[in-house]
Amino acid sequence: MKQINMLEDRKELIELCMEIRGYVEQNKYIECESLIKNAMGKYPHSPEPHNLLGLLLEAQGDHVTAMKHFRASYALDPAYFPARYNLECFGNFYPKGKWAYDESDLNS
Repeated sequence: MKQINMLEDRKELIELCMEIRGYVEQNKYIECESLIKNAMGKYPHSPEPHNLLGLLLEAQGDHVTAMKHFRASYALDPAYFPARYNLECFGNFYPKGKWAYDESDLNS
């Protein structure tokens, strides 16, 4: 039973990443913030919501707070590569490269 719940949670987090990507690309920041904060409450130990909030904040120009959320995401799970990638990407004076919403962004 626990395995099924973990798979359902994982599927929901993947769907959240895709949904947030679409909203950020459309500049629908209010919708993003609400979804991310709900996910933080539902999945307090998952790195995905903090990584997504970091990307949302970066899109809004709040670099300092975005970096805090990338670090929080990394601290929750150092094996979550999108958080590490975003830390490296946005930790430079002149960030370049694409954003990592989830693992699929690192494979292409």
